[in-house]
Amino acid sequence: MTSKRKIFFITGTDTDAGKTFVACALLTAAANAGYTSVAIKPVAAGATLTERGLRNDDALMLQSCSTIQIPYEQVNPVCFPHALAPHIAANLSEKKVKVERLAGFCQGVMLKRANLTLIEGAGGWRVPLNEREFVSDLVKQLNIPVVLVVAMRLGCLNHALLTAEAIARDGLQLAGWVANRIDPHMQRYEENRDTLLAMLDAPLLAEIPYFASTPDPSEAAGFFALDQLMQT
Repeated sequence: MTSKRKIFFITGTDTDAGKTFVACALLTAAANAGYTSVAIKPVAAGATLTERGLRNDDALMLQSCSTIQIPYEQVNPVCFPHALAPHIAANLSEKKVKVERLAGFCQGVMLKRANLTLIEGAGGWRVPLNEREFVSDLVKQLNIPVVLVVAMRLGCLNHALLTAEAIARDGLQLAGWVANRIDPHMQRYEENRDTLLAMLDAPLLAEIPYFASTPDPSEAAGFFALDQLMQT
């Protein structure tokens, strides 16, 4: 068994960019390669009330794709029922989200010492957590490299390049990016992809085609350059 231990933060160019799907595909690829893996979504907004409490679908997917099984409360320690920006969802629940507390939850999962640990954000890079702190502040405190999921659709160039600039300005490493084709009718897809290849100072880790129906993460696992990521 390899002694490699890699930790990455998964962010997206926008909400619904496919962060969870990409994270689950990465976890599946890691398991297929014989690596241990675990994932955490420290804060989630949008959940269903069950007999065990609030449950977020994205967090449940991350839990199911990890080889190291931890309780749901560790996978998703802060969960709100309303599918809104975290700071708004927190206000509606009369609660407060703080980076220091989220970082503590993440560090607890990082101590599991998995070969691959993924921490998935909420929305995009500059999503507010409270009146002063952003999701990006959590990554800065953890000081870990970032994987950017680019939703390949009209507008992706601006979103991807601005996000990459913000990551660099925050003093963090962009370990790689994923081209997730969510719009099958995107015009000049190849030209947009090639523009990002030329302008993003990070490797393309995977180019995921459009899936007509909700795919299983195993269907996308084979598209990843996992060895390249694990050597980052």
